[in-house]
Amino acid sequence: MTTMTILFLRRLKTPLLFLTAVLAVAPAAPLPAAEILTPPAPAAPRINGAKIFGVRPGSPFLFTIPATGDRPMKFSADPLPRGLKLDSRTGQITGKLKKPGEFNVTLLAKNSLGAAEEKFRIVCGDTIALTPPMGWNSWNCFAGGVSADKVKRAATALVKSGLAQHGWTYINIDDYWQNHRNSKDPTLRGPFRDARGNIVPNSRFPDMIGVAAYIHGLGLKAGLYSSPGPWTCGGCAGSWQHEEQDAKTYAAWGFDYLKYDWCSYRQPDTNRTWPTAEQRKKYETDALKQPYCVMHDALAKQPRDIVFSLCQYGMGQVWEWGAEVGGNCWRTTDDITDTWKSMSGIGFKQDPAAPFAGPGHWNDPDMLIVGQVGWGRLHPTRLTPDEQYTHISLWCLLSAPLLIGCDLEKLDDFTLGLLGNDEVLAVDQDSLGKQATGVSSNENLRVFVKDLDDGAKAVGLFNLGDEPATITAGWDDLKLSGEQLVRDLWRQKDLGKFEKEFSATVAPHGVVLVKIQPAAK
Repeated sequence: MTTMTILFLRRLKTPLLFLTAVLAVAPAAPLPAAEILTPPAPAAPRINGAKIFGVRPGSPFLFTIPATGDRPMKFSADPLPRGLKLDSRTGQITGKLKKPGEFNVTLLAKNSLGAAEEKFRIVCGDTIALTPPMGWNSWNCFAGGVSADKVKRAATALVKSGLAQHGWTYINIDDYWQNHRNSKDPTLRGPFRDARGNIVPNSRFPDMIGVAAYIHGLGLKAGLYSSPGPWTCGGCAGSWQHEEQDAKTYAAWGFDYLKYDWCSYRQPDTNRTWPTAEQRKKYETDALKQPYCVMHDALAKQPRDIVFSLCQYGMGQVWEWGAEVGGNCWRTTDDITDTWKSMSGIGFKQDPAAPFAGPGHWNDPDMLIVGQVGWGRLHPTRLTPDEQYTHISLWCLLSAPLLIGCDLEKLDDFTLGLLGNDEVLAVDQDSLGKQATGVSSNENLRVFVKDLDDGAKAVGLFNLGDEPATITAGWDDLKLSGEQLVRDLWRQKDLGKFEKEFSATVAPHGVVLVKIQPAAK
């Protein structure tokens, strides 16, 4: 049975035999040797990650300054707005802001080898997730085998691996933290709710407050999963008719992110007849919006910020109305698998959704499929090294939420290089929040461009074919003129100055990712 079949069973809400199906996944074939393009981070401090952060008035504030370099390191932030404090040893900024406003802060990281300084803007208002969320999700790794212990170990590994120093923040628990409707696994059996109607975690998660507190103690944020229907995709208890109660519980536990997966929620009635196609579309769109409006209203009442991630596979062109129902991000596609066909088929078809992305609301083409994945039975990703470079480059150009799906305790140097390149990640975390679109293409050769906050452009040259090819990005297509400096973002080195175009030979299924900006006079 293939991984696609397993995911199909999940979508059909067929939890029985799920773990048995996972066991049937064939081992992955050996991949070509992987070249690590990302240079090692310098021993002197370097501050990474987003340059802007959104928080609502009165919500708990948690931001850990992401900085690479030898430890010990001392941090400072000046001037911090009233209500916030900094731990100079860990770089964690905590507290609460009572009133709306924008605050310009200078972050400083210092060790025995030098110091780094970076401008940082705190925006206290109605909008959070001003850059796409970055973190880890349990599904592509553990699937139905997730537990509190595995989640804590993942959080610890995110920090010990150094990935947290590059801006990776969220540790998100996907399905199977709740009790199951008919599983034979005793760890998944128990009451769905207590006498007052409060959701009851399964025995693998005996202390949800403790899990969130452990994650927060590492300077990270915690995420959770549910469904607007009575059951999740895997057959665990959902939030149907308990939305406000569940939102209150998630906030009391201390969670910062909610993935809300359609699954068993009722479908719009497609058998009804309407006088016009427009009336039918409005009815169906309203039906798709309704459960997300309910949960958003419940989350908005809570005294902490909870990023709201809509998961309904792109139905009804969700990108057109996801922000309207309070979504901070929304899936634009069905589930991804670790194949070139799946990843490229999703990633290169995101142009229609691009105009609807921006600070606080992001198109989500699903989680990352690099490293050791397997949905319950781990194997190395089936993507070749060049396909993995394409995957990360494209998702960053698309301003996509970046959620690692692999086992963080089994990271190799190649995967760490993929996930720890600060110049590549800066494309995703750019404050302007503009999603890239294709500006030049034929069947196999594509050029994608993304405008950046500093006036530069990030450009991806992609070869979807099976043979090496030369790809050219012309200044006319990029809306540029004059001499431009081109920098290779994966190798973090300047390639020179170019007058009218930039060309590169690109490996099969590979990418050359560059930043282009006017050359200094």
